[in-house]
Amino acid sequence: MTEGCKHTVIIGAGVAGMAAAIRTAALGHQVSVLEAASEPGGKLREQTHGGYRFDLGPSLFTWPELILELDALARERAPSDAHLPPPFCYKRLDRSTHYFWENGKRLIAWSDRKQFCDACASEFDVPSEHVANHLAHSSDSFEATRRIFLEQSLHEWSTRKTGKWRAAARFAHRLPWLGTLHRLNERKLKEPHLVQLFDRYATYNGSDPHRAPAMMHVIPHLEHGQGTFFPVEGMVGITQHLHALGMALGVEYRFGHRALHIENNGERVTGVHCSDSDGAKHTLPADIVISNADIWPTFRNLLPDLPAPENILQQERSTSGVIFYWGVRTERPELHLHNILFSRDYRTEFKSIQQQGHPGDDPTVYIHISSKLKPDDAPKGCENWFVMVNVAANPTGVTAQLPEIRQAVLSKIQRTLGLEVEPLIETEKHFTPTTIESRTSSHLGALYGASSNSPLSAFLRHRNRSTQLEGLYFCGGSVHPGGGIPLCLLSARITSDLIEQRP
Repeated sequence: MTEGCKHTVIIGAGVAGMAAAIRTAALGHQVSVLEAASEPGGKLREQTHGGYRFDLGPSLFTWPELILELDALARERAPSDAHLPPPFCYKRLDRSTHYFWENGKRLIAWSDRKQFCDACASEFDVPSEHVANHLAHSSDSFEATRRIFLEQSLHEWSTRKTGKWRAAARFAHRLPWLGTLHRLNERKLKEPHLVQLFDRYATYNGSDPHRAPAMMHVIPHLEHGQGTFFPVEGMVGITQHLHALGMALGVEYRFGHRALHIENNGERVTGVHCSDSDGAKHTLPADIVISNADIWPTFRNLLPDLPAPENILQQERSTSGVIFYWGVRTERPELHLHNILFSRDYRTEFKSIQQQGHPGDDPTVYIHISSKLKPDDAPKGCENWFVMVNVAANPTGVTAQLPEIRQAVLSKIQRTLGLEVEPLIETEKHFTPTTIESRTSSHLGALYGASSNSPLSAFLRHRNRSTQLEGLYFCGGSVHPGGGIPLCLLSARITSDLIEQRP
């Protein structure tokens, strides 16, 4: 260790862990990242089979400025002889999603707001200004609250003394503080198809729109205000770029190294005990430890000697997913990058997930086809279908129901698109909550840690700085501000800011 240089050890090379590595290295720290897998990315990795390439995890890319911010930081702080990657490259899309209903209704969610509102008016016979006003309120609510609820810690007194709270107060009377997201959408939009469309934004963090707070109304702004994008190398290009930026800053990545215990003297962290792929045990000394692991195994497995935040660990888990990766011998012009085939009854679907663990025989099906924009992801005349349904975070129960879930998905596609897809599938793999838990250590396979089915959910996510051990920090989708690529990147920014404030 360089004399006078702080050594930071980061547990987990997911998106937040890699972003935290870039930021702490830019602060001048010596940074080591421990990753149990053989490659970086956490949930955001890729696989290939039968001539098809698939992004495994997150498939929606929004808020690219957060990646560009890391890119600029690395280029500013990297040594002059560093091997920096080319600038991060992505495309802005002219649409976000293609929506389909069994009754024949179809809608393209154009990026141009007027074009989208006009399409809603034409398809559903509603005044376009109703949709425009709903989107405008989403944007205003997002801008009024982002600096408080997303871009700073909610748990540090120092952040509560800023003018951000006073600025938000001017819009407070217009924020949807009470009720559920579904009730808000129903009251403002009334038209059932549009209500269901805007209800789906609760699933962005694994929640139920009929229980999730109305404040999730801010989420549509990410797509319809800021826009949707696509990395030219596919979603895994984000992983590859962040990893390369860290390497250029001198970050040490130790793949095949599983963290076993966060060492401490009762007052502050002292290091991380780990095992390598050969089973040999090591201890890396550390002044700072950042856990990018799920908060549940962080306390249960890595900090068993520390009192755990039981009120946080016992919260309801977010939904998980069953994902089928199908190489399909067809090209469907009605489909695009993101496609949603809605269930006939959203409330019944979520009730089934809550009570039975699966969405029943009429699931909402999401189909992501990266070969629409990156043709080399599939052979000529074919497409790579990433097909997902929401399920409960229940590894054993969902795995037992996998054949029924698969059949429900196939039937849903046939009823909605008029396509019998099963004979066209030439290669197939699947992920379940069991796969997700085993590959990423996400407790019970939950995709976003705790659910947000409570008005207080934002405040019940674990803080980014420990008050029990000096030098211990947390980032990633299971802590503040939440799951998904943008929020994970923000958690890394918040964590590094807190570290910088405590020299």
